[in-house]
Amino acid sequence: MRRADRLFQIVLLLGRRRAITARELAEALRVSERTIYRDIADLSLSGVPVEGAAGVGYLMRGGYQLPPLMFDPEELAALALGSRMVQGWADPELGRAAERALLKIEAVLPPALQDRPEVLLAPDFHVPAAMVAPLGLLRRAIGESRKTAFAYTRADGQASHRTVWPLGLFFWGETWTLGAWCELRSEYRSFRLDRMTGLTLQEDRFISGGLLEDFIRVVSACAASG
Repeated sequence: MRRADRLFQIVLLLGRRRAITARELAEALRVSERTIYRDIADLSLSGVPVEGAAGVGYLMRGGYQLPPLMFDPEELAALALGSRMVQGWADPELGRAAERALLKIEAVLPPALQDRPEVLLAPDFHVPAAMVAPLGLLRRAIGESRKTAFAYTRADGQASHRTVWPLGLFFWGETWTLGAWCELRSEYRSFRLDRMTGLTLQEDRFISGGLLEDFIRVVSACAASG
């Protein structure tokens, strides 16, 4: 990575508005911590408002404006592929948002990048409509930390009614699942979206802080133990 590109990446990472240590920056950019210290010093001297110190962490003061972005061909390919995945595999509202975002990016590209042939495609015919139908409502439930109720049918045909605390949506190539805390089982559970019916948002809310991370730890531990 060129030094100019590395400095720009540091500015982007610091722009996330959370403290980040030199070690984290070094691991992300695959350089030494000493290199990061020099880069931070150079950014500060050039007027970038970086606060913090070695061993503690760095962050960017609010209000700093980055220069207009330009994408290289590989970055553009990644953005285009991600947009097509969202358009084909997510709910219609999110798909339209992805299309609008891609149009905005393409509108400011130079002709040399606009004319590149498309080689990365994301077919949607393998994802059943029942799999994506609940996505919009579940995204809203997660965003608002609202309990959600639905009838659920397991793979063996056993049916039950669940009230859950929805935490995150996961796509596995052909299936979407909801990661949630299940009040019926009093534990974290995953639910396939195409096995849900009668999905409704409840007025009751829950405190979501840290629950998604706990869910991922539990699922990861179960997978590791076989």
